[in-house]
Amino acid sequence: MNQALDALLDLLDLEQIEEDIFRGVSRSALVPRVFGGQVAAQALVAAGRTVPDDRSPSSRLRSSRGGPNAHSLHAYFLRPGDPGAPIVYTVDRIRDGRSFTTRRVVAVQHGQPIFHLSASFQTYEEGLEHQAVMPHAPDPETLPTAAETLPLHLPGHVAERLIEARAAVDLRYADVPPWGTVGQPREPRSQVWFRTNGKLADDAPGSLLHVCLATYVSDMTLLDSVLLAHGRGGWAVGDVVGASLDHAMWFHRPFRADEWLLYDQESPSASGGRGLGQARIWTQDGRLAVTVIQEGVVRVPR
Repeated sequence: MNQALDALLDLLDLEQIEEDIFRGVSRSALVPRVFGGQVAAQALVAAGRTVPDDRSPSSRLRSSRGGPNAHSLHAYFLRPGDPGAPIVYTVDRIRDGRSFTTRRVVAVQHGQPIFHLSASFQTYEEGLEHQAVMPHAPDPETLPTAAETLPLHLPGHVAERLIEARAAVDLRYADVPPWGTVGQPREPRSQVWFRTNGKLADDAPGSLLHVCLATYVSDMTLLDSVLLAHGRGGWAVGDVVGASLDHAMWFHRPFRADEWLLYDQESPSASGGRGLGQARIWTQDGRLAVTVIQEGVVRVPR
């Protein structure tokens, strides 16, 4: 396991300071605020730590065996987080049913809520099965790594910071990223393959660990397709400013975050200073694992 991945696991391994109250720290980001994927993943960790015994992980995230079977999350980003201050996560135990468990998490900094999450967990059960067909995508092993791609399109210091910020994840674009085709509008669709940059402990697929890592990565590229439709390069080149507003995920089937996952993303709409991204995450063998929808502020600087 590389140092960056180990540091990410430590980042997600929250400190419990009271019953149903947890504290997390942040890592530096490209912008002077907490990365949205981080706070979403940490909030999901906090929620998962409070589910009933038959759905709960062990005390440390990285050593969980199975853990809660998260089936959905719905979140709102309320204020920019301060990366220099700890984040306190308070969990409300909304409901513990026979099949479903619901939790609400509020993340607080400097006495104000910065993030709100509702998460639902379900015990395993048999049911009807069908899914869409996985879209075509190139073999991830044939695609260039971020370290090979980013310096081709971004200034050296920006490329270095972006590579460092994503060092825990092997993320490969199936096509040229938005900052590589500035001024050239394209179909509002983007594909990336991703997996953790190193193997994880032998946790069960779909455990809290893998679900939280996918949640972390899901905020990295989802609004790329909004940018592509308008020939914008995005936050890395400064021709738009923006931030995540809300985020929703549905977890359909077990997966491992240390095995290749295809993130197939598109934008059906942008208006009113907002852009919508929707996506599906597929395992390499064609199973639909996750559905994701996010809306964000996307503004052209005056």
